Amino acid sequence: MPPQRATLLQVAQRAGVSRSTASFVLAGRHLDMRISEDARQRVLRAAQELDYRPNLMARSLRTKVTRTVALISDTLASDPYAGRAIHGSLAAAVAHDHLLFIGETEGDSVVEGKLIADFLDRQVDAFVYASMFTRYVRVPKQLKGRPVVLLNCLTRAARPAYHSVIPDEAAAGLSAARTLVGAGHRDGIHLVGKPAGHLFAGRERLAGIRDGFGAAGVRLAGTIECDWWPEPAYEAVRRALAGGLAPKALVCLNDRVALGAYQALREAGRAIPGDVSVVSFDDSDLAAWLRPQLTSIALPHYQLGWKAVELLLGAAQDPAVHRLPMPVRLRASVGKP
Repeated sequence: MPPQRATLLQVAQRAGVSRSTASFVLAGRHLDMRISEDARQRVLRAAQELDYRPNLMARSLRTKVTRTVALISDTLASDPYAGRAIHGSLAAAVAHDHLLFIGETEGDSVVEGKLIADFLDRQVDAFVYASMFTRYVRVPKQLKGRPVVLLNCLTRAARPAYHSVIPDEAAAGLSAARTLVGAGHRDGIHLVGKPAGHLFAGRERLAGIRDGFGAAGVRLAGTIECDWWPEPAYEAVRRALAGGLAPKALVCLNDRVALGAYQALREAGRAIPGDVSVVSFDDSDLAAWLRPQLTSIALPHYQLGWKAVELLLGAAQDPAVHRLPMPVRLRASVGKP
C-alpha cells in the first residue's frame, strides 16, 4: 500500500499551531494574517519533515479554481517544428504555478468537441486554442464566455473578443527584402512558391516583401510558382533554369521550398551564394542542415506559446492581436551579387 498522505492537521500539530494558521502560512498569507516569523518557520519545517503536499482536488472543489490550463490544437502538438510552442506554453504555465493539459484534434470537429467537453468536466480554468498554420478561426461555442487566448490564429471580428498571438509575417517579408537589398541585390530577384490568397502566411509575407523592395526602388523580377514542398519546388526551379532563367537571388516562401530550390540550383551548376543568393522563412531545422546554411526568417514558436499563456494567466488586458517579431537568422546563403 502507498504511504498515507500527511494532512494539514498533522502539520499544524507538529508545528504547535492551529490548523488555520498552518493553512495561512502554506498559502503565503502570513503577512496579512500577522503570523509571527517563528510560527511561520515552524510550519514550513513541519511541512518539509512530513513531506506535506496540499490536496489540490479538495482545494479545487472548495475554491472552484483548479490552476489548470488546456491547450487545444489541430496538429501543433505533434509537429516537429512547432513543438517549441508547446514548450513555451508549458514554461509559462509553470511560471504561473499551473498545469497544462494538451489535446490534439487533427482538425476533426467531433474530436474537438469531445476534448473541450472533457476539459470542462475537469474544471479547467482557461484555454489556449491553437492552430498549426496561421489562419482565421471560429471559436467553438463551448468556449464562449470562458477565458481563451488564440495561438497562431485569429478571428475576423473587427473588434477582437479574444487575445490572438501570431507571428508578424508582414514584417518578416520586409526583413527578407531588406536582407537582399542590404547585400546589394537590386535586380534578378525571383519569388519561389505559390503566394495563394487563402494562405495567411503567404499573403502577409508577399505584402511585406513588396513593401520592402518598393521602399528601396526594387521590383521582383518574377515568381516561380510551386506548392510549399521540396519536390514541386525542385521541379519548378529546375524547369525555370532549363528555360534560360538566370536569377541573382531567390526569396523562397518557406524552408522546404528552399530545399527544393537548392537541389535544382546545384544540378544546374549554380553556386550559392556566388551565383544565386537564397533567403527563406520559418528557420526550421532544415535551414541549419543545408549547405551552405540557409538564411531564414525565424518563426518564434517558443515565444508564441509563452505569450499565449502569459496573456491567459497574467494581468487583465483588453483583447488584441499580438504580432510577435520574426528574427532574421543570417547565414551563408546570402552574398553580394
